[in-house]
Amino acid sequence: MTRKEIRMAGFGGQGIVLSGVVIGAAASVIGGRFASQTQSYGPEARGGACKADVVLSDEPVDYPMAQDLEVLVTMSQEALDKYVGDLREGGTLIVDEDLVRQLPEDTSFSLYRVPATMVAEKELGRRIVANMVMLGALVGITGIVSGRELEEAVKMMVPEGTEELNISAVRRGFELVSV
Repeated sequence: MTRKEIRMAGFGGQGIVLSGVVIGAAASVIGGRFASQTQSYGPEARGGACKADVVLSDEPVDYPMAQDLEVLVTMSQEALDKYVGDLREGGTLIVDEDLVRQLPEDTSFSLYRVPATMVAEKELGRRIVANMVMLGALVGITGIVSGRELEEAVKMMVPEGTEELNISAVRRGFELVSV
């Protein structure tokens, strides 16, 4: 793996920052690679667009900010509208199809639609794990970390007592994109 840059984006309260922390921990703490995670949520903490950028590398990360965004995962229309211009040509765009209705006309990237919110609500009974469904989909699409690394990081990072639900959400997200 060379330097890989991923942005998780949505609105405050969706667990966007936790998603970034989990994917970074999966790569670094569990996988033994280097990772940095930065976030932006300021006044957006209760509803506006927020983001968590994760930089993964086999070598120390000398600059923690995303400069050549390879993957953008969006869980709200506002986040898509705000950040899609940062996605590099040929990159990967993953959207929560339940919350992102208007897709960009630009087709210079690969597009994946994931019904994360619907699955979290109807299949898992908790909308709050839609971010974990998206993480599972991210790993299934990109292979950025292994499924085992992701699950171990989830166990470490989610609130005690919610591990099984969050692991189920990650696995379901992976299944949604595995054909």
